[in-house]
Amino acid sequence: MKSIPTLIFLLYVGLMGSSWAQQRPNPVVSPEILPDNSVIFRIKAPSAKSVRLFGTWLKDLRNTVEMTPKDSSVFEAKVGPLPADMYEYRFIVDGIPILDPVNTIATRDGSYIESRLMLPGPLTQLYDVQSVPHGVLSAVWYPSPTIGMDRRMEIYTPPGYEKSGKKYPVLYLFHGAGGDEEGWVSRGRTNYILDNLIAAGKAEPMIVVITNGVPSVAGAPGERPAFAKPATNGVQAMTSGKFEESLMKDVIPFVEANYRVMADPAHRAIAGLSMGGYHTQQITNANPGTFSYIGVMSMGLFDGPNARNYNRAEHIKQLNALKQAKPKLYWIGCGKDDFLFESVTKLRALYDQVGLPYTYRESDGGHTWVNWRLYLTELAPKLFR
Repeated sequence: MKSIPTLIFLLYVGLMGSSWAQQRPNPVVSPEILPDNSVIFRIKAPSAKSVRLFGTWLKDLRNTVEMTPKDSSVFEAKVGPLPADMYEYRFIVDGIPILDPVNTIATRDGSYIESRLMLPGPLTQLYDVQSVPHGVLSAVWYPSPTIGMDRRMEIYTPPGYEKSGKKYPVLYLFHGAGGDEEGWVSRGRTNYILDNLIAAGKAEPMIVVITNGVPSVAGAPGERPAFAKPATNGVQAMTSGKFEESLMKDVIPFVEANYRVMADPAHRAIAGLSMGGYHTQQITNANPGTFSYIGVMSMGLFDGPNARNYNRAEHIKQLNALKQAKPKLYWIGCGKDDFLFESVTKLRALYDQVGLPYTYRESDGGHTWVNWRLYLTELAPKLFR
């Protein structure tokens, strides 16, 4: 039995808690998803003069949505209805981008750290955590003599890998400029997409190797030496050739020596988005017959950032060799509003001229993860069939 002082204390705490609950203002709800997939975003910013909203559902990613003050402290904006999908967004308060303070879920792709919005529907069921067998996602360090350091990559092994004793096909998957090996996990949802496709019988169980395509660093920020030299990103990272060389000399030998894989072209796939699509082209052009499945997402810069050194005759020679190797699938995807759409059109025209067969997927939207996640859900079921 509790003592009188204890009962008095508990009564006091209860009364104080009730008083606090009555005085505390209602918490801001954001994002609020309505039944028709419209979304209301809110932020408490009592001293702000201007608040805007950026989201990856926007057709032109240079645009933002103005948020209006609903009272003395809360700004609000309603968008949609939006297609069921996964989006990233941020608030811009007096010119300063910030996360949604009341949304606890954020995603990262390189320096882009934004709040996540998931709208219910069939597509997002593929991105979401479902009650299915799950594979294992591991951060793996490997030696890279080609680059001169140990480096980090993410490797997904399918459900049952540890106990099956079987050998598996491998997909090598590349991120875009400014990204790192965590982009295809944090924003790409690769492990959950594969879990769900494999469970539904729509994709073959496979290993997925997600590399860091910036050869000047060991791994993602926070996973590299704290006082290492800053990363060299952008065009220099894309065109140095060191990543492509390291993939062939370091990454593939390491994977094939340490994992149960089918080490032949028929069971190797390679794909990438943006800069990773460029890397995919460079690797497969220089190594015809190494990969039977090729995926290029949102990239056609075969003569783009390094045009001064572009040798069209040599490129066509490489493409003819690739055509002779007869890959089982060469898949190209690009959004209609992608700033690289014209370059992809030129790439396809060159492939048509050479007679290199390919499958083309044109979608709505631009240079964004909304498209790249979608492409992975469509490409993965086509691999190793």
